[in-house]
Amino acid sequence: MNSDINHALEVLKSGGIILYPTDTIWGIGCDATNPEAVNKVYQLKGRSKDKSLIILLENENKLMGYVQEIPEVAYQLIEYTEKPLTIVYEGAKNLASNLVAEDGSIGIRIVRHRFCEQLIQRFRKPIVSTSANRSGEPSPKNFLEISDEIKNGVDYVVEFGQTDLTPKQASTIMKLDPSGAFSFIRK
Repeated sequence: MNSDINHALEVLKSGGIILYPTDTIWGIGCDATNPEAVNKVYQLKGRSKDKSLIILLENENKLMGYVQEIPEVAYQLIEYTEKPLTIVYEGAKNLASNLVAEDGSIGIRIVRHRFCEQLIQRFRKPIVSTSANRSGEPSPKNFLEISDEIKNGVDYVVEFGQTDLTPKQASTIMKLDPSGAFSFIRK
């Protein structure tokens, strides 16, 4: 796993994109603070740039670096959720501008995955995570379902987790406003 992390770090630091396992489905990722890298992800996915992407952080202590105001309930939701939860916060900051939604919001998931936690911790920045498929196609449930187009379109394919064929699913997505009011975008 260390060799994989080292290779992924080199690619992320050089503005490249990676294909990697997460606590949900396999993701296409890059440095969330690098607009050129974010553009590469949009191009590979064939995704409209008016649809924002999410980012991963390794722990909730890093939230304040990327969101203006964190409602107290966010910490409780992160701590007690039983399945992966992406929270959309208002007031994104310190991220690539082409990553943030038009309304200034950003989706963030605190990842619970050994590889991702170590990668993000060593990278010291958030990483983009978007499903490893072309826009409009079904999300792959495991590595074998990822198309060759996606695998060949990234700068590095992580080896860790490729043999885990357990079907995975995307996270729940919840929009949370500064008052603590929330609504579900995807359950």
